[in-house]
Amino acid sequence: MVAFIDEMVFHQLLGWHHFYDQSTTKIGLLSDGLFHAFSWFATVASLFMVADLRRRESWWKKRWIGGALLGIGLFNLYDGLIQHKVFKLHQIRYGVDVLPYDLVWNITAAVITIIGIIIIRKTSQS
Repeated sequence: MVAFIDEMVFHQLLGWHHFYDQSTTKIGLLSDGLFHAFSWFATVASLFMVADLRRRESWWKKRWIGGALLGIGLFNLYDGLIQHKVFKLHQIRYGVDVLPYDLVWNITAAVITIIGIIIIRKTSQS
């Protein structure tokens, strides 16, 4: 879900970067298309899993929210630390000082991850 949002906002609407920026614009657009297709596949697959949980009356809304937040936070930490800094596939933005962007991106991701963990822990005690 968050990969889909990331691709739409940062890649398409803002045009700040492509999934892979170490080649031509054509390759960058191709990488965006593959990333977008994968994120659609993952989102639709997860909706089937939620539907199955609801059918079996095993779906906990609060726990799902905690899991979604944990996934969002971990995905963005992976993106910000591994893809941006270790693999250098792309940066959040180009032509500007990226430190403020990196700090906001990664701190927000860490906070979302912690909130997700807290919600999951609270729901497992119920």
